[in-house]
Amino acid sequence: MSCFSCLVDDDHHGKHGPGEMNRMELLIENYFKKNNTGRGRKKKKQDRGESKTDAAISFGFRELEWATDTFKEANLIGEGGFGRVYKGRLLTGQVVAVKQLNHDGHQGFQEFVTEVLMLSLLHHSNLVNLIGYCTDGEQRLLVYEYMPMGSLEDHLFAADPTLNNNKEGGLSWITRMKIAAGAARGLEYLHCKANPPVIYRDLKSANILLDNDFNPKLSDFGLAKLGPVGDNTHVSTRVMGTYGYCAPEYAMSGKLTLKSDIYSFGVVLLELITGRKAMDFTRKQGSQNLVSWARAFLSDRKKFRQMVDPRLRGSYPVRCMHHAICITAMCLQDQPIFRPHVRDIVAALDYIVSQSILELDKHGRLASPSVSAIVDVVAAPSVAGAVFLSPSPIFKEQVGVIAPDLDLSPLYLDKVVVDGAIVSPPRPKTDSELKTSGQQIIESPPREVDQQEGFLPSSSESPTFAAEEIAPTPPTPAADPSSIPLDDSTLPSQ
Repeated sequence: MSCFSCLVDDDHHGKHGPGEMNRMELLIENYFKKNNTGRGRKKKKQDRGESKTDAAISFGFRELEWATDTFKEANLIGEGGFGRVYKGRLLTGQVVAVKQLNHDGHQGFQEFVTEVLMLSLLHHSNLVNLIGYCTDGEQRLLVYEYMPMGSLEDHLFAADPTLNNNKEGGLSWITRMKIAAGAARGLEYLHCKANPPVIYRDLKSANILLDNDFNPKLSDFGLAKLGPVGDNTHVSTRVMGTYGYCAPEYAMSGKLTLKSDIYSFGVVLLELITGRKAMDFTRKQGSQNLVSWARAFLSDRKKFRQMVDPRLRGSYPVRCMHHAICITAMCLQDQPIFRPHVRDIVAALDYIVSQSILELDKHGRLASPSVSAIVDVVAAPSVAGAVFLSPSPIFKEQVGVIAPDLDLSPLYLDKVVVDGAIVSPPRPKTDSELKTSGQQIIESPPREVDQQEGFLPSSSESPTFAAEEIAPTPPTPAADPSSIPLDDSTLPSQ
């Protein structure tokens, strides 16, 4: 994997001329030649979640003009400071999204090249697939797979109720947590599987796209940077991103780390829980910045319910809501060192999704058991086939600070979701079998149902926070330096 954003200096902006566009095409071609990934060559499937994808294709402008019916307004599906996005259909019949960049827009030469090269190497089921690009003349276009459900931002904040996936209006609790878990898996791929790791730098609800099944995919990698390697603790760079999502230490000093993405993820998770925008200037003073508004609630567990999106109408398991807010609070810690590792976030959110399904199913609030198929929980088997989800040290330490009355003991699950199906693992025969492995059984008494507030823990039970401990992933072998452009020295001369 290569450093794409260091190919060109962060301060390189402005209009581009024909010479610069030729340089862009040469740079992209140089990458494909060096990496022996001729156009149309298949990528190897390397890990869980990775997808087989063709190398990016160079399209002619006329081909994309035909695909979008000359960029007709009826095919316009989005626009911003970067330009416009159109729905189109290629000669092969494939439906695509075509991003046509403004000549003087916010996305310049560096971001365009970064995105093409980045998405040519990064392939995962939770990352959007780049199909190709166009650099004819002064044209700059990117061609992506079409995501029919739009962005997470559309569904959380759009006034059009037809965008929502339940009749009450707004995304359901399970769908929100499913989206959060999928986005976290995409971030985990960037941070843990990419070598060197990649800092996304622009994680926000507008950049989380959804397919027909509300599976999320991270998009827009124009601002991505390589993370620090070796003894380096951060990357110093020009501050770029979206106001309301940037980590405070990055906004103030320009020091960028993987934990900067974790903060941004916390903001997105807060949007999912509250249904409020990261920045909303239509609200009164003091409530416009979501994180600032939420601080008073995050520090008091008794106020957690006051934060939850009223459109959910109490249809969520209270214990799972508490867990989700605790994760959010940890992600939004001012000190980066106290923010959790993305692997812990993935494990915790998978647990929340599976428990939400089980709780709602138990109380007859699911329309169909097939809803359980939205999550694939990797459970950790222990003695006698029991299944445990144990809190990692970072969760145990930080959640104890945020909510000291939460029970962090290992949890025995009466049911788990495995391969989309609800199953009951066999119980251990004796408590001694558990003690030999350092685990214990916790029996959960029946829960009362509050029709207004959701599912309440009984008075004798404090919520149990549990997150699966995931074994560290072996480091990916370092890429061959000779095959990847790592700095400006690899740029083709003009």
